[in-house]
Amino acid sequence: MGCAGFTCSKHALCALNILYVVSVIFLHMDHCAWFGLVSSFQVVGGVIGVGVFLFFVALAGLIGAMKHHQVLLFFYMIVLFMVFIVQFSVSSACLAINREQQDHLLEVGWNNSRSTQRDVEKSINCCGFRQVDPNGTCDAACFPNHSCLPCADKIQEHAGKVLRFVGGIGLFFSFTEILGVWLTYRYRNQKDPRANPSAFL
Repeated sequence: MGCAGFTCSKHALCALNILYVVSVIFLHMDHCAWFGLVSSFQVVGGVIGVGVFLFFVALAGLIGAMKHHQVLLFFYMIVLFMVFIVQFSVSSACLAINREQQDHLLEVGWNNSRSTQRDVEKSINCCGFRQVDPNGTCDAACFPNHSCLPCADKIQEHAGKVLRFVGGIGLFFSFTEILGVWLTYRYRNQKDPRANPSAFL
């Protein structure tokens, strides 16, 4: 490959990783809007942890592309391929899930975290999942007036849209990740025209 091919691969890989860095920042800023709804430490910590991991993966790819660093590019390619497998699987599951499975998953998630229940009840002004217990406790403003509705219907209104959105975005990025793996493999095996012609980088 000549200089044009090397430069094209380098610029394409750099642009792809800049897209990943910007996407991670903006998508996780959007997730921060949900922190007022769900203040569970595990949920918040999980979202932040995934965001930081993906940010460093994209940063490693960007640095490896700019410096044509063989070792960094190799590990970036392996990690990106594993991220592709996980993200493609999760995205496909989000798009394929039916109404009954969705209801079951929502109920399991509801029953597993009392703190999440309180956050949701208070935020969307509802009590209980499928029925309101007048003798129970609830942080919703409607509870003292006995005018609360169950949360299942309100959550269900948004859950389908969220799953389709997450699945669609994830599927889009999973295809860009497999493109990134191919670009990295191609770029790693090209000679840097500015380097010693007898050295294969």
